[in-house]
Amino acid sequence: MCLIAVRWRPGSPEPLLLLGNRDEFYGRPSAPLGWWEGERLLAGRDLRAGGTWLGVTRDGRCAALTNFRQPGPPRPEAPSRGQLPARFLEGGLSASAFLEVLRGEAGPYNPFNLLVFDGETLLGYQSRDGRVIAFDAGLHLLSNGDFDEPWPKAEALRRRLAAAPEDDGALLALLEDDHPFEDARLPRTGVPLDWERALSPIFVRTPAYGTRASTLVRIGRETVSVTERRFGAGGPEGHTAILFPRGSPSGGPRH
Repeated sequence: MCLIAVRWRPGSPEPLLLLGNRDEFYGRPSAPLGWWEGERLLAGRDLRAGGTWLGVTRDGRCAALTNFRQPGPPRPEAPSRGQLPARFLEGGLSASAFLEVLRGEAGPYNPFNLLVFDGETLLGYQSRDGRVIAFDAGLHLLSNGDFDEPWPKAEALRRRLAAAPEDDGALLALLEDDHPFEDARLPRTGVPLDWERALSPIFVRTPAYGTRASTLVRIGRETVSVTERRFGAGGPEGHTAILFPRGSPSGGPRH
């Protein structure tokens, strides 16, 4: 994911709502949202490295990942960051215990931000400074900088999400805005200005790279739902919505 919004309401009937866009090269193959082997983990899958950018489990665990933008290409020898959400979701460690282990193992990876929810506790991890973030109740945004860093597209999504209706379609529509922001408001991450401009919209669209998936996750006390809209260079490519009882032994309806 390259833009994530979370509405964190611990103690409510729906503790976690997550809304996000995954930006990636169109040529990088990926599988759509679906149940992985054993049907415990629900996620899309990067078919090149085998990991994921966002997933949930039957008992309501959730994890999501963004890369940290910096100048220069990523180190090609580094392990895949997409393995980290899958490791958390397929394991049984609490959010805090998992991040404590990860803190000692994060060095070989290219910089990343990881959001983890173990069913009760929501935490974030910034690999570039080894910081663990505990979130207050409310709206939190993450792009390719630090957690809650006020990038223009993150702040625009924050404002719109605060005023949006609860309808899933209306929430997903917030992720479709492809208007760039003016140069004076762009972050300075060390990449060329034309690339900062191209990456500035909520929905990214360039000839070779862009928003590949928009996803809405609702984790309630009783149910979990995930809706994914997929895109390619030519436009929309598919839609999947899955709803299941939290803690269920098998998947719920798919439509």
